[in-house]
Amino acid sequence: MLQRTISRITQSPWHQGFLGTGHRASAVLNGMPYSESDPFILFMDDLLNLSGGEAVGGAHPHAGFETLTLVLKGNEKDWKTGSFELMTAGKGIVHTEEITSEQNLHILQVWLALPPQKRWTEPFWQKIELEDVPTIQTDDYQILVYSGASNGLVSPLQNHTPLTLVDFKIKANQSVSQILPPGYIGLIYVLSGVVCVGYKTIEAGQAGWLDKPVGALESEITFTSTSDQTHFIVYAARAHQVPIVSYGPFIGDQMEDIARLYKEYRNGEMPHLNNLPTRQKIVYAQKV
Repeated sequence: MLQRTISRITQSPWHQGFLGTGHRASAVLNGMPYSESDPFILFMDDLLNLSGGEAVGGAHPHAGFETLTLVLKGNEKDWKTGSFELMTAGKGIVHTEEITSEQNLHILQVWLALPPQKRWTEPFWQKIELEDVPTIQTDDYQILVYSGASNGLVSPLQNHTPLTLVDFKIKANQSVSQILPPGYIGLIYVLSGVVCVGYKTIEAGQAGWLDKPVGALESEITFTSTSDQTHFIVYAARAHQVPIVSYGPFIGDQMEDIARLYKEYRNGEMPHLNNLPTRQKIVYAQKV
């Protein structure tokens, strides 16, 4: 089987996030052109240490893509540690992210372009809690399969864009591997420790980008930890290889789409996430 390698390693600086004091953010894609990150549009690592008080955030729209929200550290109420949400904005949705109370959170959020033929699909929302994520737990490593498949486990999430999202925690001097379907590109984002892929070493805060896939066969990437608390996440997906236009909270195929979406939002034609019918919302059942 073809062994994948790391083509480059990037590291993005931390800066103050849009929520103001107490919000630190790192833009993992860091200006990378979409032609190289396709289908990944945005990747934010957000640390929130907010004291509460006046509301920050609020209701806002999205359309043309999906948001992937992984909670690394939650408040165990509305943001639970290890939970994951996949919101398919499709033809348009409004959701509310408003914070008024004291919060100490660590969240990864990714925007993933929808395939052109599914760009304007009906909005859809899925959520899975940590206890329901397919998991492998040994003395040497833990693998959480949020989307796609890994080491014999398959996530229940339904994907418009084929996506592998797997969380790995590995002890020192241990190795694990990940099989990727044909045509997948992506990155390894290291949260703590040090991981080696071939001759490349990726440290905490760095992203290691997979080399471009060759041929139409599955490929494999092997990870070896060199520290006892290595934690990283693999994001990989099939590129659409179709240009997009991006403006604010909207993605389209052409600028006319953006103008239309703003008009629909101003006219109140986009539903709020809270008002979606049951058939368009799934919370995956607890394991039995």
